[in-house]
Amino acid sequence: MSAPHTPQEDDPDEPIPFMQQLLDNPFLLLFLGVMVPMVVYTLWGVIDILSVPLAR
Repeated sequence: MSAPHTPQEDDPDEPIPFMQQLLDNPFLLLFLGVMVPMVVYTLWGVIDILSVPLAR
């Protein structure tokens, strides 16, 4: 009985897909994990502040 077949065994010269290269980068994932929440919460805060009515 042979080992399970993996796609990389088809052609070792086949280029690695771009998204796989992108998601294999731990520093990019760290950057996105910090920046996405920061941008979302900053925009949320700005929208929240702009929605406060002006005092008379």
